Amino acid sequence: MDMRLPVVAIVGRTNVGKSTLFNRIVGKRLSIVHEQEGVTRDRIAMETDWAGHDFFLVDTGGYIPQSSDIIDKEVRKQAIAAIEEADVIILVVDTVVGITWEDEEIVKRARRAKKPLVLVANKADNTELEHQSHVFYQLGLGEVFPVSALNGRSVGDVLDKVVSTFGDLEIEEEIDEDVIRFAIVGMPNAGKSSLTNALLGVDRQIVTDIPGTTRDSINTTFKYFDQSYEMIDTAGLRRKAKVNDSVEYYSSIRTQQAIKSSHVVIVLIDAEKGFVSHDARVMEEVISAGKGLIVGVNKWDLIEKTTNTMRDIRQGLVDDMFALRHYPIQFISTLERKRIFKLVDLVKQIHEERTKRIQTRQLNLFLEDVVARLQPPSPRGKEIKLNYCAQVAVQPPVIVIFTNYPDLIKTAYKRYIENRFRELFGFEGVPIRMSFRKK
Repeated sequence: MDMRLPVVAIVGRTNVGKSTLFNRIVGKRLSIVHEQEGVTRDRIAMETDWAGHDFFLVDTGGYIPQSSDIIDKEVRKQAIAAIEEADVIILVVDTVVGITWEDEEIVKRARRAKKPLVLVANKADNTELEHQSHVFYQLGLGEVFPVSALNGRSVGDVLDKVVSTFGDLEIEEEIDEDVIRFAIVGMPNAGKSSLTNALLGVDRQIVTDIPGTTRDSINTTFKYFDQSYEMIDTAGLRRKAKVNDSVEYYSSIRTQQAIKSSHVVIVLIDAEKGFVSHDARVMEEVISAGKGLIVGVNKWDLIEKTTNTMRDIRQGLVDDMFALRHYPIQFISTLERKRIFKLVDLVKQIHEERTKRIQTRQLNLFLEDVVARLQPPSPRGKEIKLNYCAQVAVQPPVIVIFTNYPDLIKTAYKRYIENRFRELFGFEGVPIRMSFRKK
């Protein structure tokens, strides 16, 4: 089963507490919260959940309808994009200030969108202010939710209303389990669409030298050596702070959706530009999602090579991101069609690794050997015993080790166990979840 996550956008004029509400819902201080108007310039999105419903929550800059200031214009454009692209809109107003002409302008814009709209009267920090929030019924949007984003008062009621509007947005789609799904992601102009075209042998997308030509995720099903694949080409995960164009921004959310729905993700790197911090963040997101990961170094034809160029670049990537020692790095040229089908071979191999199960008996023999080679350190004079080991899940594999003191096992020793585990059982290209539990 698979589903597209709903997108919920928080909109409103400046200084009504949108970022405070966003932070309260996701539980992290990601947006800058300050009393100065217009501090939040760019949209920030994060996957979160409420009452068993997963969704993307989007924070936006303050809506300033008629300002001529260039930044205000950009923020206004982003708020409009949020209204147009979101599935559900949370409209935030200020209980202390009351109805303003800016609020009325946003209501007009939101009404035209004809989407579920939840009206939140923020800063209702006490009973008196809660009664004062009733003035917002004059906006004609139906129920008003008086809340205090600052202390969390009644935010749960707002989320109950939001998830109740999802309805058909969360309809699960039947997925053919025999089809391997993989996404191609990466920075703009890394060659994602060129790789798609090279694998399919047809120019089915616009490919130019202008970064970000591909605007949306595109799914294609094909067969290769009797195995069916579903390939998802995306517009790429741009740096969030640099996303100013509304279409590009929502393409980044669609890319995150693509990662979520894939078995394996190919992250393309431009060989000429090299490995950047954004590439690492994308890879961390893939690993965190429990998906198989392949690093594709594209435009290899443009690199001047010596005997050890490939080895040196591979080692440089691992030095920059140590976790990559467990994931395949493939050097390709979409222009010359070199090694591109090796990527598909790797997708299949990694998918098989993600679904692999190790017998409990083998795991416990492994655990005995690990402890015999190196005893776990004994912090605070307590002897740590690793009693039993079992695999409890696949996609990604989850290995549970029962012990008397799970909280005292040091990170370095956990890393030692995982390294020995990979040496014995493989799982290249696959994130492994090692869970230590109380016996």
